[in-house]
Amino acid sequence: MNIEPELKFRVAKRRLGSVARMRLKGARPGERTDSELVSTYFDTPKRKLHRHGLTLRVRQVDGEFQQTVKTLAAGSFARGEWETNVSDVKPSFRDLDGTPLAALATRKLKHKLKPVFHTSVHRTAQALLVGPSEIELAVDRGDLVAGRESRPIGEFELELKKGRTADLFWTARQFERKTGAELDLCSKSERGYRLASGDKQMAVHAEAVELTNNMTAHEAFNIVAHSTLRHFSSNAEAVRELDGEAIHQMRVGLRRMRAAISLFGAILPASSTGKIKTELRWLTGELAPARENDVFVKERVKPLGRTSEPKRGIRAIEKQFSARHRQAFLRARNALETPRYRKLLIDVLEWLEMRKPNANAKSETSIGKFASEAVHRRIKKARKHGRHLVDLSAVERHKLRIRIKKIRYAVEFFRNLYPAKAQAGLERLSGQLKKIQDALGALNDVIAHREIAMDAALHAPRANRRARAFASGLLVGQERGASKTLLKAASKAIRDLRPRSVALD
Repeated sequence: MNIEPELKFRVAKRRLGSVARMRLKGARPGERTDSELVSTYFDTPKRKLHRHGLTLRVRQVDGEFQQTVKTLAAGSFARGEWETNVSDVKPSFRDLDGTPLAALATRKLKHKLKPVFHTSVHRTAQALLVGPSEIELAVDRGDLVAGRESRPIGEFELELKKGRTADLFWTARQFERKTGAELDLCSKSERGYRLASGDKQMAVHAEAVELTNNMTAHEAFNIVAHSTLRHFSSNAEAVRELDGEAIHQMRVGLRRMRAAISLFGAILPASSTGKIKTELRWLTGELAPARENDVFVKERVKPLGRTSEPKRGIRAIEKQFSARHRQAFLRARNALETPRYRKLLIDVLEWLEMRKPNANAKSETSIGKFASEAVHRRIKKARKHGRHLVDLSAVERHKLRIRIKKIRYAVEFFRNLYPAKAQAGLERLSGQLKKIQDALGALNDVIAHREIAMDAALHAPRANRRARAFASGLLVGQERGASKTLLKAASKAIRDLRPRSVALD
């Protein structure tokens, strides 16, 4: 087995040709080669290999065939890779011994395996010698094809052949600064499966987090954090297309990562973690206006058009908020075009790979014990915090909502650690947390929407000023009317929370 530590980047098409010719100060160029690679990926009609986190590929290079089994990334950016030469483009089951696919390699599976998609690329590979390390730069141009659908491939990869991971990240930073390249955590195979599935949905949702009870807290955090990084970064392309759901999913991914950092804070190095949290907060803040305006326009402004209120004011306010809506979306897109965002992606991944655990013993605590204590402690604090919900200020309610959200994410992260007998209780707990989160989230929206509407009324242009102010007043009134019901629902759900409602034993 080979371990394949590699970083893949997408870059503007006009710059791709110059990447292979680029010279980095501190990196000595080695041998350069050009090759044509045709790779066929196999799976069953129900995607059994993909569901088990595996890929099976046969690649043709210079008239020879090479079969490769890969594991999909979980708690690291390095992937396991098993290679062997085969006689033709058909997979060889005789060469699967010692690979993770061997356990699935039945005669039935062999008959069901079919080509799912293929890639055809021209690769220019350049060896780079950085200190004691050897890094391969591979620039790929070509196509990804699944049935009648196809997508262009234009990217480059940096693979650590031998040496230090730190040198790989140093090299990645040089290329990012010189080319504006963006780290891309989505592999060719993942893109191929999406294309083959006919999934036209642009937004990418969270993947399932798979933990096992024999893991330490340190190992579990790696898996959770890598999952959340893939979640938010995979939505960048759709955010650039101003897709509202993608903006929402990117924010969810960022919040999940920040929640994971909070949950596992006791085992994380304080100084480097603080820098990461600052950058995650920055990006979350750049996306927030887009999401708030999107919800406001869809849930409050557009329904006004179906009322019998003065149409002139409603049309005017729709126009006003549509302009604000677009400005907020453009702000989100512009944030992803900055060097700060590109640096954030590398910083987060390097931090995950290179950080050293705290000196305390909690890093080696079993994840089962760690998870049980973390969920119990946080539920207890949330109940205490929310005991007198009606008396809390808006800021205090917002903090409580964040607490509840972190518990809900914790339940999501740790779900498959719980035994079957605990799943019903876990489901009830998750439902209660959702009720509280939804109610407090709606209360938070009330305040945000009220501020948006009042600002619109106070700063309305001369044209239709009275009509706009009247329509804004209607919006403010709607928000106030909803507050009492929401407070009542949240208070009841908090009282029903039980710290020991589920247990890992």
